[in-house]
Amino acid sequence: MSHERYSNCIETCNLCATACEHCADACLEEDDVENMVDCIRLDRDCAAICRLAAAIMSRNGKFAQELCRLCATACEACAAECERHTYEHCRACAAGCRGCANECRRMAGVPSASERGGFTARA
Repeated sequence: MSHERYSNCIETCNLCATACEHCADACLEEDDVENMVDCIRLDRDCAAICRLAAAIMSRNGKFAQELCRLCATACEACAAECERHTYEHCRACAAGCRGCANECRRMAGVPSASERGGFTARA
């Protein structure tokens, strides 16, 4: 199996990681930064997991599907946290995370959150 199979998911993961890094950085500039701590932590975790998943898929690694399932869970948790805030960077991050979660679940052969009846994981 070639890594080309993963090309859409790799691209989506990298875009999501960038959105998460941007969001974390922008959160640090907010006046109520103390209320953004969970958002920043989830942004950083999600970005790291997205980049790892993209790297593993790029080399057609044995654990690509498992990492994509984890990536989807992390993205859903990050999106849920970002959706609690009204900042544009959080809204953009949440949208990127939702898209990435759906793409990772598709690639891993797992139903999306909407197909499962909503997000149920705990962050």
